[in-house]
Amino acid sequence: MCSPSTPSTNPEALLAAVLKANAHTANPRLQKILELGIRHLHAFALEADLTPAELEVGLDFLVQIGQASGPKKHEGILLADILGLATLVQLNDARHALLAGGTEPALIGPFWRANQPVRENGARISTDDTPGPRLTVTGRVLSLDGTPLAGARVETWQASPKGLYENQDETQASMNLRGRFETDANGYFAFESVRPAGYPVPVDGPCGELLAAQGRHTMRPAHLHFLIVAPGHKVLATQFFDIDDPHAHDDVVFGAVGSLLRQFQPADDGDGFKLDVELRLEPGETRIPKCPIP
Repeated sequence: MCSPSTPSTNPEALLAAVLKANAHTANPRLQKILELGIRHLHAFALEADLTPAELEVGLDFLVQIGQASGPKKHEGILLADILGLATLVQLNDARHALLAGGTEPALIGPFWRANQPVRENGARISTDDTPGPRLTVTGRVLSLDGTPLAGARVETWQASPKGLYENQDETQASMNLRGRFETDANGYFAFESVRPAGYPVPVDGPCGELLAAQGRHTMRPAHLHFLIVAPGHKVLATQFFDIDDPHAHDDVVFGAVGSLLRQFQPADDGDGFKLDVELRLEPGETRIPKCPIP
């Protein structure tokens, strides 16, 4: 007979014992998250009829996720991306802002770098030897009520026409296709670049093995990343996608949503393309996310 403190072989009693142990967690939010996670994990294991061997494979996979991460790649972020979890969390967090006309968020992704170069409005973020059609980007940062946000920090980064970020490509100059701008008194910013290309997500780690096991493609549609920081407003991380890309409606990380799909228009002077964007931020606490790589 089991003692009062010993879980029985009944799954419900085992779950109750684990939840009781978790009840001592001091942080209320952590306690709640762990409780929900424990409940869902136990229910998942029962519904899937998970075997010990399968559990071992899953745990080994999580270990491999950590081992595959490093200064140039965060495999954990990639896993959340390809499972749609990161997009779900961002859209849910922004649900009230979206109802009020806010800009849809999109993944920060694993390639945002700290200390991106500060540039003057209108400057070029690509080196002279970067191939590809010219792209002129203009934009405006506003609050939800349409108030222009002067002095907002606008960070942008993108892959080259070869589909590589500069930290992945030894042939590119350091910090190529990256920049940090500040909006003017009317909330405007502008820069020049080259038209980005779609690219495959990294497949040299366990996430690549998972995609192969699922029989999925690995492509992201061409896009530009933006991170907008303005005092008194929530930080907005988003992307704008080339609607003419063959994977515009089939993004491997499920990030190309809503109005973020845009058509790159021919430039007024016939030289390259242009893109105009409007970014509407939700008032709230300004929490700058952790940068995944130096």
